[in-house]
Amino acid sequence: MPRSLPFLNGLRAFEAAARHGSFAAGGAELHVSPAAVSRLVRLLEQRMGIALFERGANRLALTAAGAAYRAGLGALFDELERLTVATVAQAGQRTLILGVGPSFASHWLIPRLADWHARAPGLQVRVTTGGAAAAFDEGWSCGIRLGGGEWPGFVATPLFAADLLPVCAPALAAGLARPEQLAGVPLLRVAHAAEDWPLWLAAQGLGAVAARGPVFDFYGQAQQAASDGLGVAMGIRPYIDDALRQGRLVAPFAAPVPKGQGWFLIHRPGREEDPAFAAFRAWIVEAAQG
Repeated sequence: MPRSLPFLNGLRAFEAAARHGSFAAGGAELHVSPAAVSRLVRLLEQRMGIALFERGANRLALTAAGAAYRAGLGALFDELERLTVATVAQAGQRTLILGVGPSFASHWLIPRLADWHARAPGLQVRVTTGGAAAAFDEGWSCGIRLGGGEWPGFVATPLFAADLLPVCAPALAAGLARPEQLAGVPLLRVAHAAEDWPLWLAAQGLGAVAARGPVFDFYGQAQQAASDGLGVAMGIRPYIDDALRQGRLVAPFAAPVPKGQGWFLIHRPGREEDPAFAAFRAWIVEAAQG
């Protein structure tokens, strides 16, 4: 639906003349003649059907309607100026702001950023964390989210499947030969993912086993506690992949279960036209497949 906006050149002329109190001063600011400012304001008044100025031989005064209009326009022009400066500054910085959860940042993204900076030394990535439930911040260039791939108003690029797999310290894993033995050890849980343990246990035919153990705010915290020997954590890929390769964690049962969700890079439509973002998206998709 087309916008119903007023005469924009007339708005600029009116706001400048009203702020300075004269057509001459307004014209000097806009680099046009006083007569041009007067003509633009007159056209604006005609289109609006109201008088904004009371004109006298040697005076120019705002009408009541003009005074109210000027007050609102001043705030709008200030915000437009702020937005323009911020947009130009952000474009000149060549910095991508990436919103992720803290566990994704520490257990997958940050260990790989050195490779990104080696490929694109002139483009910085600023990582900001807000947790799994954080809304997409309008200041972000893009974000990484766990879900089904549908976020209204966003373009979603798949990165990895989110498979669930119990993990623990090597010493604890040595005593676990069968999934049934999990009933006798602490099962570390994540507050915002209460469904993970029941989902995995049900897939093993252990729906009657209740997950009991410490609760953590984030996957990364539960994973660290498992590495320290506190119990068995429900690991989620890709968080656990590096720890498994390095031997810091062990998966006692080779039985991954799909969470039914995946990890996606999300961004607003049109962002892909930015060469810097396009390069980052290509890199992270490649890194996710490695």
